[in-house]
Amino acid sequence: MKQPPQYRVGRIASTDVAALTFQETVHTLEQWAVGRKDSYVCICNTHSIVTAGNQPEFHEALTQADLCTPDGMPLVWALKLYGFERQDRVDGPSLMLKLCERAPQMGVSVYFYGSTPDTLDSLKDRIGQDYPGIRIAGSFSPPFRELQPAEEKRIVEEINASGAHIIFVSLGCPKQEIWMHRNKDRIRGVMIGVGAAFDYITGKVRRPPLTVQRLGLEWLYRLLCEPKRLWKRYAYNNPMYIYRFLKSYRHNKRLTLYHNRHTGRGIEK
Repeated sequence: MKQPPQYRVGRIASTDVAALTFQETVHTLEQWAVGRKDSYVCICNTHSIVTAGNQPEFHEALTQADLCTPDGMPLVWALKLYGFERQDRVDGPSLMLKLCERAPQMGVSVYFYGSTPDTLDSLKDRIGQDYPGIRIAGSFSPPFRELQPAEEKRIVEEINASGAHIIFVSLGCPKQEIWMHRNKDRIRGVMIGVGAAFDYITGKVRRPPLTVQRLGLEWLYRLLCEPKRLWKRYAYNNPMYIYRFLKSYRHNKRLTLYHNRHTGRGIEK
């Protein structure tokens, strides 16, 4: 059974999201990696919150995660409305790069799981150049299909044999969260689902300017770049997130205040 978290959380719709700043998150994950805490981290945006309300398996994956971070700005704003005034965004690419930057100093190694062989090759070259001294324990590009039990067992054994402290998982939502949840008791290390971070870091996909990100308009930038693929998702996802957040806001704010104060993690002021 999952132990209650030792950090502040805010309930957004049906998901508990960590109310940690970016630096607090980095520090927490560094401690877990150095201490060899077997764990997994979900990086959540509005799509995650809505999907959790529609898919029980995915909701369970978020519920059992050791940490859910606020990636999308609407989640950051929600936590600020609950009283977490210092809250900032904790997104996959930024978190991954910061942990890679710190890895040589902390004496931890990293593993890349997901994407394509070409992207992984580019990623290892880029990370190795940008962060001298980093130890890349290994990488694996899984096939674009459901793995057979024997295949998954072999991959898990390979990851464990590599000795990696941090495993960055880039399979996309909700596949990566379900994969991490399924293997949470088998993989030794800190698994972090970083979404499209591999593509962003290698330059395969461009990120919008920081101003656009801070305004919470990254979804619009992506929609303009890929309208045919994404318009249905955003046409449903955005209004549904707003509806579910507003519907549960009063109850969740009271729950958040009560939960944090009665576990010794009071709301900051």
